[in-house]
Amino acid sequence: MPNALVVGNWKMWGSREQAKTLASSVAGSSQSGVDWGVCPPFPYLQVAIDQLGCDRVGAQTVSADQSVPHTGDVSAEMLADLGVRWVIVGHSERRAERHETNELVRAQVERALSQGLVPIVCVGETLEQRNAGQAESVVVEQLDAALQGLVPTTDLVVAYEPVWAIGTGVVATPEQAQAMHAVVRQRVKDLGLSDRTPLLYGGSVKPDNAEGLFALADVDGALVGGASLDAQAFLAIIDAAAAAKAE
Repeated sequence: MPNALVVGNWKMWGSREQAKTLASSVAGSSQSGVDWGVCPPFPYLQVAIDQLGCDRVGAQTVSADQSVPHTGDVSAEMLADLGVRWVIVGHSERRAERHETNELVRAQVERALSQGLVPIVCVGETLEQRNAGQAESVVVEQLDAALQGLVPTTDLVVAYEPVWAIGTGVVATPEQAQAMHAVVRQRVKDLGLSDRTPLLYGGSVKPDNAEGLFALADVDGALVGGASLDAQAFLAIIDAAAAAKAE
């Protein structure tokens, strides 16, 4: 079985010194059966790389364009030159607040892959969509747009993040999380990609609920938001992933 994967999304947080302290505080974790990393803000990527090494660092987004002089954008070429491993694409906050469409997310996936980066493709439904019975169709549509036509050996990660659980303290029930992860697993397979593609859960993951989430059949890890800013909490989540793999 592949390793569990735990990725901390630091979002827009901290100072250079805080980033250095946090990265150094988690640097010693080396649990068997768990791969892990962090995605700091752009200005602190090198700080994290210096503490953790390139293989444990990712970016939070990437430009969909190549060699276009857009103010404020960061290209996949730049991220590859820096040496990061992952890049988050399609996070619900960027879909909602930056109006990133399915088409734009697909372009970001392609740019990331072209430079050897591993995209962490985020999908998920709003509370209104879930209450309307549209959760599965929304997630499948997002998956199709982002992944259709990719070669079977594509190295990528999918993160299911119910929008209603992002930063709210609300977490999907184990039944809700497993049901949607099973849908995602099947759709990824239907699209011709590996059924061993890591599937992460994102949405108010904390030490007190991580063990239950990692025990689910189709949850391979977590995309951790706020709890990743607390070194002890993040390490506890990594430990929970290791414990689940050991069972």
